Amino acid sequence: MKRTVLMVLVIIGMTLLGGCLSMNDENGDDQNEQTDDSSYENSDRYVSVQEYTGEGYTLANGKENDRIANDNREVIEEAVKDFFQEEYKTEVSVHQIVGNKDGATVFVESVGEPHFYTYAVIPINQATKEIVTEGVFTQEGQVENAIMAGVYGMVFEEEFNNLTNLIQEVASKHKLVGKNSEIMSLGANRFSNEYYSVTIFNSDTSDVFQRVIKEYLDESNKNYEEWTQLVKKEEIDPQNVAISIKLFMRQKQIDPSPNALKELKETLKDNDNIPTGAYNIYIHDNLIDKITATGDKENSIEWAFPNELIKK
Repeated sequence: MKRTVLMVLVIIGMTLLGGCLSMNDENGDDQNEQTDDSSYENSDRYVSVQEYTGEGYTLANGKENDRIANDNREVIEEAVKDFFQEEYKTEVSVHQIVGNKDGATVFVESVGEPHFYTYAVIPINQATKEIVTEGVFTQEGQVENAIMAGVYGMVFEEEFNNLTNLIQEVASKHKLVGKNSEIMSLGANRFSNEYYSVTIFNSDTSDVFQRVIKEYLDESNKNYEEWTQLVKKEEIDPQNVAISIKLFMRQKQIDPSPNALKELKETLKDNDNIPTGAYNIYIHDNLIDKITATGDKENSIEWAFPNELIKK
């Protein structure tokens, strides 16, 4: 599948799980106008991003199964941990368990390195209300993508640390924040932290990422030196690595800052010691949707696909 189609699907996916850009800064200052977004502010669906810990996150038509799943949390945890150990040779810790139409979606985090977030689905018999422990499955390619992103993050740890520091500098200057670390598993955002997430594209046609997944499934406990021998920077096509940066205004009732967006983009553009990839930047106001754990709203601003920043 071509990257354009994949990017559209990811954007749709972020919207489901989870504006236009104005670069007119003729006034030259960074005093953000107050937003009259009372429809969001007064909605029970939205909460300040600093206060959000995942409470209220739901999936479509999953209310009844959510209750059943959480009443059987120990059974589900054991089944999902066994699944990842058997299928992917990976030890995981279970975070949120959220009911869906036919069962429950289980968000997990890998233990140790490479580090990544992903999920599995466990069916619930709708007639008997029993957990189908032998039926655990994942969406095709979801875990593999998370593994590849985790290995990428491990190999280029120094560059990702530098990226984090650059984001923090701009965020401090423009009064921006990321998501709470408590909700990092929601959305199964592969290799990620409170500021960004990494998605691997075209992995089925990329020799380097095909090599990564094959080697991981053969031996998941490779160390840093072994992975760096397998993943070379010069082999990475930046178009195959989407790095999505998502930030929020620190204060309530303040519109996203175009100046912050511009400065972050220029900062990343001028720095060579950050990971190879296609950078997409999104800035939201202070509110996050409790149901989808996303900040996308009409006043959100972005510098993103198809105009993303390409770093080689």
